[in-house]
Amino acid sequence: MKLPLLRWLVKARDRPANSLFSSTYSFFFGTTSSGKSVNERTAMQTTAVYACVRILAETIASLPLHTFKHTASGKEKAIEHPLFHLLHDEPNPEMTSFVFRETLMGHLLLWGNAYAQIIRDGRGKVLALYPLLPDRMVVDRTLAGELYYEYRKDTGSAILRKEDVLHIPGLGFDGLVGYSPIAMAKNAIGMALACEEYGATFFANGANPGGVLEHPGVVKDPKRIRDSWNAVYQGSENAHRIAVLEEGMKFQSIGIPPEQAQFLESRKYQTEEICRIFRVPPHLVASLDRATFSNIEHQSISFVDNTIIPWVSRIEQSLQRSLFTEAEKKVYFAKFNLNARLRGDAASRANFYQTMRQNGIMSANEIRELEEMNLIPDELGGSKYLVNGNFVDMASAGAWTKKYNGKEAEKLE
Repeated sequence: MKLPLLRWLVKARDRPANSLFSSTYSFFFGTTSSGKSVNERTAMQTTAVYACVRILAETIASLPLHTFKHTASGKEKAIEHPLFHLLHDEPNPEMTSFVFRETLMGHLLLWGNAYAQIIRDGRGKVLALYPLLPDRMVVDRTLAGELYYEYRKDTGSAILRKEDVLHIPGLGFDGLVGYSPIAMAKNAIGMALACEEYGATFFANGANPGGVLEHPGVVKDPKRIRDSWNAVYQGSENAHRIAVLEEGMKFQSIGIPPEQAQFLESRKYQTEEICRIFRVPPHLVASLDRATFSNIEHQSISFVDNTIIPWVSRIEQSLQRSLFTEAEKKVYFAKFNLNARLRGDAASRANFYQTMRQNGIMSANEIRELEEMNLIPDELGGSKYLVNGNFVDMASAGAWTKKYNGKEAEKLE
């Protein structure tokens, strides 16, 4: 298959359209039941959506990502492999690893798919990775059944082989293209947008409900009176002004106060609804109504186990499938370091290291490496594994209760 020139792929993209394409399915954002138009940009204007996307993207991007190789004793960092530098430090000359992974994670959360162009040399060595906008990508098959990627732009399109694309799909119909979480939950997000617009309009009207001005006589120019009233009392900057009514005129409110309409409760519920979409604990987006110290601690643990680990596994396996050659896959692999999540809690980190050290699971140097400290020389015992001296073999447990004859006592000696 002949490929056109792809130099423009790494340049700035123009504004995406409001749809996602795949070989079989189409996801449309568009108008919701609340009447609000939802797409990836309007959704991000909702504080709960922005907070959830930012938390997940920054969390994944902040985890150390290393390239390892299998060894006889387990694994070790493959610093000599070209992908180590690309994944850990700088995937391309324009981005850091943090920004690159944050961008891909944002695409995953908003569109359900993340794509990056793989730039290789003539020998197949990966030189750089550049993110591509998901809404401009079409995944399809040739008549022979081979996957290919078509990247669309206003000026044309380019065909990319599957070997030249890093594709991380989210939950999807066919295992090839993921759902768009925003499109699937557009009604919930649309309701949140409607609540925010209602609140903004409420305060724009001076935080007072609408009403009517009653006059005992006949008003010759009602528009003039209404405009005069709005000019003085409408708007949040005019709230709490004292109204002066003449000629027996009265103001009668006909609106429903937000408390009676459960406006605040609706906004809180929509925040929880959006957190449910992204599987983010509400306390992480500052929704602390039912938060306690105990349940926040357990929710934080659940956040790592049930939210971060599935995303990490999805990304790791996609990197393994797309970036390594068939021969390299038997030796090398990319893996996130989830222990970095303990860095913010000194007490938890110390307890973890103490347990691992006392049970011979980690050496002093392995702990110091995680803490980014200089290693202890081997002659000083930096790489030794220690265990508690009170530990005994299970088969010998309780042996002291037995009565030994002289021969058995000699054997013990």
